[in-house]
Amino acid sequence: MTRPLTNAEENPHAGRGSSVLLDIGDDIGAIVVTAPAELYDAEIVRRPAGEHRHGHFPHVGVVQRSAPDGHTIHSAVFFDVPEGRYDLAVLPDGPVRLTVNVSGGRVTEVSW
Repeated sequence: MTRPLTNAEENPHAGRGSSVLLDIGDDIGAIVVTAPAELYDAEIVRRPAGEHRHGHFPHVGVVQRSAPDGHTIHSAVFFDVPEGRYDLAVLPDGPVRLTVNVSGGRVTEVSW
């Protein structure tokens, strides 16, 4: 069995900039997850709430970002998220840690 790629392996440029562009509106929103430092480089998966089957669901890496005051924030950003309720877990098989409701045209901010 092969292990999943880490975020740094899959997307080595993630988190290198200070901003993220979100295209939200109508029934499309976004999720911003503030995570603890120990989740740096982990991949977080988003799947419809209550969906227990394995499959390919959107996932993003936890990256380091610089805050305006200079300290480091660890975060993951899901963009282009259809309105709905979602479970978040660490890949490959972590338990559901958060369930979030996404509204179109809004950014849902949560802490891990």
